[in-house]
Amino acid sequence: MGQPPFIIIAIDGGAASGKSSSSKILADRFNLLHVDTGSFYRHITYELLRRKVPPTDHAAIIAALAELKFETRLNGRSAQMLIGGQPAGDEIRGQNVNDHVSHYAAVPEVRTALLAYQRGQTAVARQHGFRGLVMEGRDIGSVIFPDAEFRFFLHADPTERARRRENEGRIDSVAERDRIDSSRKTSPLCCPPGAIDIDSTFLNLDQVVEKMAALIAAKIQ
Repeated sequence: MGQPPFIIIAIDGGAASGKSSSSKILADRFNLLHVDTGSFYRHITYELLRRKVPPTDHAAIIAALAELKFETRLNGRSAQMLIGGQPAGDEIRGQNVNDHVSHYAAVPEVRTALLAYQRGQTAVARQHGFRGLVMEGRDIGSVIFPDAEFRFFLHADPTERARRRENEGRIDSVAERDRIDSSRKTSPLCCPPGAIDIDSTFLNLDQVVEKMAALIAAKIQ
């Protein structure tokens, strides 16, 4: 028998919509590389803040990006970005990065700098023998992998998502981040045409995962 086909699963949605938790479970269930593109933008945000490069200074951002070398190493089933050979620490989940990440992510040059790197995670997945990859973010099904075999868009009421963040012990202005991400000119957050829309407001994690897993299993088996 030949090798099973390599599959790509794109999961988009706003903050605390369930992307990360569900994509990690799907990665385990179907032997996929898990790719959290939000962590990539957070890592770059941290690096640009460390260099004191403001999101409004596009010339300085372009100059800084030219100096950054992106690599990948595995952390279990997840792809971890290295910048200059160094992984990100807990600081990328801190309040300072959280307050600025959407502003840097709206800069076209930042998104362009990450485009090839994100698509290149398919090579990482193949190299390490994964069945495919599941990539989560805000423009995966619309820009990064518009032809992915499976494209999902998760959303939930902003109040519910804020509650989820509080339960995680984090403060996150989910509505404001959604506004910035949805209104940016380059790769805005949106439900791509043809993607499967899932409202997770009144669903628990298992229910969200099973909705996606049933569709995936039915097609690949």
